Amino acid sequence: MIRENFSIGTEIKEIVIADLVLILAFTLTLEGGIGGISMPYSFVRRFFYLLPIVALGVTLSFVLHELMHKFVAEHYGAIAAFRVSTMGLLITFATGLFGFLLGIPGATIIYTSYFTKKQNGIVSIAGPLTNFTIFAIFLALLLLLRPAPSSYTYALISFTIFISILLAFFNMLPVPPLDGSKVLGWNKSVYIATMAVIFVLMFLFTGIPISSIVFMIFIALLFSLFYRNLM
Repeated sequence: MIRENFSIGTEIKEIVIADLVLILAFTLTLEGGIGGISMPYSFVRRFFYLLPIVALGVTLSFVLHELMHKFVAEHYGAIAAFRVSTMGLLITFATGLFGFLLGIPGATIIYTSYFTKKQNGIVSIAGPLTNFTIFAIFLALLLLLRPAPSSYTYALISFTIFISILLAFFNMLPVPPLDGSKVLGWNKSVYIATMAVIFVLMFLFTGIPISSIVFMIFIALLFSLFYRNLM
């Protein structure tokens, strides 16, 4: 019964929808939301300039993150599939329109009769570790290719570096139902080491300000509240 509800066709369709909405919302956020439409020509030109950049970074960082949760969960005998949240899609798009992003288009749902804390922690950390891998690959590309900072190639690579480590940080926050809460519940040393590496990489390679980190923590708390209201 459960396997019928989680057909591969349905899963592909739902993760594609979630990815497209997230790409659109993220692009709108970078444009400053609907406030940027006050200058239509500039808005449209910049929107289509940013769209492929955001599509590459978001698709790799988001889709592969969710698929890795699925594959590791299935390795432990669970049934897992990505499912969209209709309300989450609306919130993701609406916040993008207003120039900030609460990206909660859906998540990998896992059904299992029993997971140990260790198994749950490993399934959870698999997503952020995938983001680490993407970060490392694109950082290596940046160092090998050395594109000009004004080039489109530089924008594609640097944005993917940025969004991959940003997504790793957000998901590793110790707020239920984010991955970090499960990793922390499994092994505090692993959690601390992982977050330490994330902080170092963020400050060395993205220059993200403290204000943005505080904002992400606030968004995580909103996400947690939204999640609890659905339960």
